[in-house]
Amino acid sequence: MLPQGLMDALLNAERIVALTGAGISAESGIPTFRGSGGLWEGYPVEKVATVEGFERDPELVWRFYDERRRNIAAAKPNDAHIVLAKMERLYDFWVITQNIDGLHQKAGSRNVVELHGNIWRVRCTECGRVGYNYEVPLKEIPPRCEKCGGLLRPDVVWFGEPVYDIDKAYSLAENCDVMLVIGTSAQVYPAAYLPRLAWSRNAKIVEINPQETPVSRYADFIMRKMATEAMNEIYQELLRASQEERE
Repeated sequence: MLPQGLMDALLNAERIVALTGAGISAESGIPTFRGSGGLWEGYPVEKVATVEGFERDPELVWRFYDERRRNIAAAKPNDAHIVLAKMERLYDFWVITQNIDGLHQKAGSRNVVELHGNIWRVRCTECGRVGYNYEVPLKEIPPRCEKCGGLLRPDVVWFGEPVYDIDKAYSLAENCDVMLVIGTSAQVYPAAYLPRLAWSRNAKIVEINPQETPVSRYADFIMRKMATEAMNEIYQELLRASQEERE
């Protein structure tokens, strides 16, 4: 059963924004960032997720990301990803994600803001060219730019680097009616600020997370469930309401 009042908030909304974190992809078998079996286990962060680490040992960094790419290539979008994609048919609907796995797009979402980049994109450190590389495993480590021969790096945000498209994310947060906060610890900024920004502009905040987070203090609706279960429930209720309206 959905929290009381949630359906009214959704049915009256024009724009809905979903902020997603590692928890939504954990159900597809992708480890969460901070878990005991998390993404960085066995690899010091400064060696594989900083510009300095890449400059010191690009081969080590690329071997690390090649392993991550193999894991992600084997993963499939789960029901939560799929429901979010379907909601684009019902609303002015956007996903702002902290994830780099590309599963939202794979599920069919088109309106996606990737704050931390995308593991399937590469950027040349010499000419700046950006493109996609889906080789699994990579044929060459470290890979080189086809245009200039320069060293490629993963087009993801490393520690100490600014996130992507934050102005777009702020604008969406400021101008939505409902924000779904799904599977994020709400501890990594600036993404963690987005729900509070939306709340300050009178948007209804829906937290979907088995665990309490800083968002819990001001969320209007809380579903202590896994993302797939919660999003399936929400979508089924929306379909039921749509069917009743047609009748």
